[in-house]
Amino acid sequence: MRNPPESADIQKNKIMNKKHITVPALLKKKEDGEKIVVLTAYDFPFAKLADEAGMDIILVGDTLGIVVQGQESTLPVTMDQMVYHTRMVARAAKQALVVADMPFMSYQSGMEDTLKNAGRLMKEGGAAAVKFEGGVGITDRVEMLSRYDMPVMAHIGLTPQSVHRMGGYKVQGRSAGQARQLIDDAKQLESAGAFSIVLEGMPNALAKTISETLRIPTIGIGAGPHCDGQVLVMHDLLGLFTRFHPKFVRRYADFTAIAKEAFSRYGSDVRTGKFPNEAEGYE
Repeated sequence: MRNPPESADIQKNKIMNKKHITVPALLKKKEDGEKIVVLTAYDFPFAKLADEAGMDIILVGDTLGIVVQGQESTLPVTMDQMVYHTRMVARAAKQALVVADMPFMSYQSGMEDTLKNAGRLMKEGGAAAVKFEGGVGITDRVEMLSRYDMPVMAHIGLTPQSVHRMGGYKVQGRSAGQARQLIDDAKQLESAGAFSIVLEGMPNALAKTISETLRIPTIGIGAGPHCDGQVLVMHDLLGLFTRFHPKFVRRYADFTAIAKEAFSRYGSDVRTGKFPNEAEGYE
């Protein structure tokens, strides 16, 4: 049974007095029935804001390919780009655990590449853990990294790097066979040493079953309310990404409208000579 919801004051005090989040601390949160809050970030300013707002995990996702670079998928993102963005985020995170995505073909090509690239994200990028997609087919990689004390967050269900095999970004696990496979994937990944698993794009009931089956935390995105935590892409949450609006996204702000209005006012002030004024210059 989960603990009753805390008051806003209690939550604020916890954020202000929060210590650096660790992998064991996340496992304890699951034991205590405390929800885990995850948000993506890709640069220093937004990672700093996310950290100060009390995020448990900041995920440097390969979603940057879509929301930052304007690509159609995450597939073009490179290791160098992931290291670059992870380094910026890690500089800003004083409390949150920084997890970095392993981009497409950074681990599919073999064990040696997996070890080398995960090492780069931690050594050069400053990540505390890495995340990659897949089920039973990648448990050997999870086991290897865990053996070398490199924490792994797994990711099953709708896995964006498999967009071509899936025929698009489609909900997974609706058939009985798919559901059984995803449950088995989750169990195998836990046994291999994953410290948590992202459940993306699957029916609520299936995500609930997996969450109740595992000892490690599940982090949902488009998987309903029964996971041990939730993750959203920052640009979706802030209304900065407008190409499409997934059903599972709740927009907490409309930064697109705010930015457009600010840019428009700036343009108008420059054109009419209102900016800069004398006080905004130097003598």
